[in-house]
Amino acid sequence: MWYLCVFYHRLLDYRKPEVESLAQLYGAFNNGEVLEWRVPKHHHPDSPFHLVNLPSEDLARKIATRSILVKGMYELWGEGSDYEELQESITSYPDEQKLPYLVPESTFKITVDTFGKATSMQEQNNRIQSLTYIPFKGRVNLKTPEHNFWLIETDDYGESNGLPPVVGKRIFFGREVGCADRSLLPTYQLKSRTYLGPTAMDAEMAFLMANQAQATPGKLVFDPFVGTGSILVAAAHYGAMTMGADIDIRVVRDGKGNRNVWSNFEQYGLPMPVGLLRADNNLPPWRPGLKEIFDSIICDPPYGVRAGGRKSGGRKLLKGVKGPYTIPEEKRTDHIPSTAGYSLVECVHDLLNLAAKMLVMGGRLVFFFPVLRDDDSSETNFPEHPCFKLITASEQILSYRYSRVLLTMVKTCPYTDEIELEAKMKHLDFKENHVKWLEEGNLHSSVFGPADELATDYKTFKELKPKYRGKSFHRPFHSPELKSKCPNDGDVNKRLSLGSESTFDKSILNNIISESAMLASDARPKFVSWFIQSDI
Repeated sequence: MWYLCVFYHRLLDYRKPEVESLAQLYGAFNNGEVLEWRVPKHHHPDSPFHLVNLPSEDLARKIATRSILVKGMYELWGEGSDYEELQESITSYPDEQKLPYLVPESTFKITVDTFGKATSMQEQNNRIQSLTYIPFKGRVNLKTPEHNFWLIETDDYGESNGLPPVVGKRIFFGREVGCADRSLLPTYQLKSRTYLGPTAMDAEMAFLMANQAQATPGKLVFDPFVGTGSILVAAAHYGAMTMGADIDIRVVRDGKGNRNVWSNFEQYGLPMPVGLLRADNNLPPWRPGLKEIFDSIICDPPYGVRAGGRKSGGRKLLKGVKGPYTIPEEKRTDHIPSTAGYSLVECVHDLLNLAAKMLVMGGRLVFFFPVLRDDDSSETNFPEHPCFKLITASEQILSYRYSRVLLTMVKTCPYTDEIELEAKMKHLDFKENHVKWLEEGNLHSSVFGPADELATDYKTFKELKPKYRGKSFHRPFHSPELKSKCPNDGDVNKRLSLGSESTFDKSILNNIISESAMLASDARPKFVSWFIQSDI
C-alpha cells in the first residue's frame, strides 16, 4: 500500500536510506527486494513529501516511530491541485478504508499544516470547515484523539526561497499512521550531556548512524574510536549491547573529575557497555582465533579537522631508533603510551580489515569519510574491501570546503587469507590514486587554510542571490565586472566596523547583487573570503 511519507527538511541524503534500513530491520524485505518510492505531482526530488510502498500499516508505524528524519507517515485519502480536486479524490477513496475511522464511538482531530508558507488560525479553521463532505460521526478531541487526520498544503512559491521548487500547488489529506518521537533529540542533546569532548557526535547524527547499523536488543555494537561514547549511547537507547575502544586511556578511564564515559550511560539510565578498552585501531588487541563477534561497527574515524589520528609507538620506535620496551610494574597505573601520527588512508584500511574479521555475516559497518568539495574533481572514490558491499553513501555538507559522507557497508563474505591479500591490493590502489591531502592527513590545512587561495577562482561563483541548493552549501556568485556606480554615490569599497572585524556593508552587497555596483579588483579577495564565511 502506498503511504505519504513526510520528512523533516534536513539531511536530504540521509532520509531514504534511513527508511530503507528500518524497513529491512523490521523484516519487510528479506529476499533482496527494495522499497518503491514516488514523488508527488509537481514536487522536486528533494521535497519532504514522498510516496512509499510498504506491505503493512504496522511496518509504516514502526518506521515512523523510530525514524529520526520522518516527521509522519500517513494513509493518503486524497490529493489534488485545489480543494475541488481534493474533494473528488477523497470521495472516490474506498468507503471500506474510510468508514472504520469515522464511527460515532471514535474521537478525532484534524491538523492543518503547510510547507513553505504560513497560514493564520482563521484560514486553518476555514480549511477544516470545508471538509464537511467527509462523514465524521465521532467526537472531536484535541488532546488525545484516537485518529489524527492531517490536511497538508504546499504552494507554488513563485520565487526561490531556499526550498525545493514546487511547480504547482498540492494539497494532501490523510490519516496519521505513525509520527516521530519529538522528545528524543531534546532528551539526548549534547548541551545537557554529563561528559562531553570536542569530537562528540551530535545526537541526531548518532541516532541516524544507529538506525543505519540496525541496532536492536540482542545485538553487539562496537565503536573503535569511542571518545566520550555518543554513538554508543544512541545504540544503547535502542537496546543494543555496546563495546568501545580508544587509544587515549585518559578518555576511557579517567574522564574529567568524577565524570567519564560511564557517566553518560548513567545519566540516561541505559545499560552499561560490555567493556571500554584502551586499544589501538592499528594494533587491535583481539586474540588470533577470535572473529565474527560484532553485529555492527559504528564509528567516526579521526580525519584531522578537530582531532588527528594517532597510533601506538612514537616516532623513535616506528623509525627503529628505539626498540620495544616493557613498562615497569610500578609505573603502569599512570603510564600514558607514546603515539605517532596516523594517516586517514591507513586508519580506514585498518578499520575495514577489523570489520572484515570481527563482523558477523550480514553485519554492518557504518562510518564517516571526509571529502573535499572541489567542483573540478572527478567522482569521489570511496575505500573498498572485498568482504563488503557499499549500500549507501550519504553526504553531510559541513562547510564550503569540505563535507563528510556516511558510508554504510554490509559484510557479504568471510575473511580468508586470499581476501586479506586482495584487500591489501585494493588498499595500495586506493592509496596511490587518492588525493594527496588524504594520504598525508592534510585535511585540516585544506579546510582551514587561507581563503585567498579561493579568491581568484570564479568558476564556481555564478550569481550571488541564493537559490535552492538542495543539500549543497554552494554559494553562487555574480561576476564582479559590473558596469555602473552605486546608487546615492555609495562607495563599493566602504567597510563597516563590526566589533573587532571589518566587513562589507550589506547595502553595498545588495548593490552588487542588483548589478548596480562595480567591485574594485583589489577588493575581490577579501569580498569572496567574507562572502564564503557569511550567513547571507
